[in-house]
Amino acid sequence: MTVIDDEAKAARPADETDTTDDEGKKKKGSFWKELPILLVIAVVVALVVRSFVVQSFWIPSGSMENTLQLDDYVLANKLEYTFGEPERGEVVVFQAPMEWRSDPAEEDFIKRVIAVGGDTVSYSAEDRVITVNGYPLDETEYLYTDPYTGVQQSPSKDDEEFTVTVPEGRLWVMGDHRWASGDSRERYVRSGGDVMAATIPVENAIGRAFVLIWPLDRWDWLGIPDTFDGVPDPA
Repeated sequence: MTVIDDEAKAARPADETDTTDDEGKKKKGSFWKELPILLVIAVVVALVVRSFVVQSFWIPSGSMENTLQLDDYVLANKLEYTFGEPERGEVVVFQAPMEWRSDPAEEDFIKRVIAVGGDTVSYSAEDRVITVNGYPLDETEYLYTDPYTGVQQSPSKDDEEFTVTVPEGRLWVMGDHRWASGDSRERYVRSGGDVMAATIPVENAIGRAFVLIWPLDRWDWLGIPDTFDGVPDPA
């Protein structure tokens, strides 16, 4: 027969009583003391991520339609250009030169990289196509299309022709809505053919816009169009 020792259960040293409640109070007090530290750490981590890794940007104009619409938000990878340089076809956020800005406060621009240092980029009104190092780009995937008529605009406003060799360390960038974009082509024409005024320094690139995050029903990755795979290196 099994004997239940009730006395052994009840015999508990006096100094071990009521410790559970005390420990619970200590843990609760410790949490509230640590909470400000945890909040500070969270803020520091968020600032580091925003400063060096990923940042959101608001689209204030229609210069990248139909790819990006007015009031869209994108995320840009800022770390990518710390270890590399922008490539053809990427959508890049960059610090605009002062002469590009209609408002000095409008510091950050977003455009598509069409050509990089050493490339020769040109447009022929007859062919209605932009070429890079002699390779014709098929831009139908992203060039602005009028939502009412379904007509896609030409790759150069007013079919303005140009041929430019991009200096090393600089980028030729254009909006997807070419007729409503203050970009390299627009600056080239406005400056009377000044290549330096029409291109931006590589170091001005802030980050690569890689995803459209808002509005949610338009969420999409911003990849490099396949046509840029065929562009040869400059001769």
